[in-house]
Amino acid sequence: MRAIVVQEYGGPEVLQPQERPEPRPGPGEITILVAYAGVNFADLKARESGYRVPALPFVPGLEVSGRIRAVGEGVTGLAAGQPVTAMLSGGGYADVAVARAALTLPVPDGLDLPSAASLITVLPTAYALVHDVARIRSGESILIQSAAGGVGTVAGQVARLAGAAAVYGVVSRPEKVEYALGYGYDEVFLEADFDERVRQATGGRGVDVVLDPVGGETWRRGLASLAVFGRAVAFGNASGAKPWAAGLAELAPRSLGVHGFSILSLAAASPERLRVLAGAALRLATEGRVRVPITAEFPLEQAAEAHRLIGSRTSTGKILLQANA
Repeated sequence: MRAIVVQEYGGPEVLQPQERPEPRPGPGEITILVAYAGVNFADLKARESGYRVPALPFVPGLEVSGRIRAVGEGVTGLAAGQPVTAMLSGGGYADVAVARAALTLPVPDGLDLPSAASLITVLPTAYALVHDVARIRSGESILIQSAAGGVGTVAGQVARLAGAAAVYGVVSRPEKVEYALGYGYDEVFLEADFDERVRQATGGRGVDVVLDPVGGETWRRGLASLAVFGRAVAFGNASGAKPWAAGLAELAPRSLGVHGFSILSLAAASPERLRVLAGAALRLATEGRVRVPITAEFPLEQAAEAHRLIGSRTSTGKILLQANA
């Protein structure tokens, strides 16, 4: 079978197509004939620096859709040929991928395979951030960094459905402003002055919730944009900055709460809980209440081009690789 293999860490050029033996499912696993694989920023970090990579060589890819090829021992409720979508610990950039049955969901009626691949990670992430971590309440305001990206595009919509009275976004480029405004945002600000714009938009009060996958200086300015009793949730560190630390002296004056979230860690620690969360999140899509735009599709062999596009910070929405579509 075809697979995109990383033999050494580096730029997009290290993503090399190779022929590999087809994997077989172990107990509690299935194999999937991959139709589409989602491309995530975490894949870029894995390729560049070994983020969550146990050893070289490895095949990237954390989410796929396709049809079940084989079922391992002890798996019930799933059968060969069934259309499914799955969250993986890696290996999605291939013709056939191994998935844990606990993190595999049948594709709901009304959802096609491209949409299933685009939603299985970003929509549960956005749903968990808004409902389970930030626990936004009706009438509150929220500020979401990377508003034109995969999670950001969905998080604005999920926040609106959860009752947010004001949904603000932050993007890296002027051309992304209009795009983000089409996905649940009231106002979208540029990175350069977003904290000042938030103060203006809220009459100096600040927002109740900040969602941030960027880290570094962006995280610090986001904290400064919070209202009294505000909550900030970190769910990534795209900036590559050193880990942020704070104590009572920094948080107590405005009674701030700071939280973290990682869908990959949740998948490892509590797959059954994540499965329930993912099912609830996907219902929003099948009911037509949330949409994720697929803005680019690349053949599997062009995984490097997909990584270059995301790395350029010009991309919006969700990017997929086609394998056996």
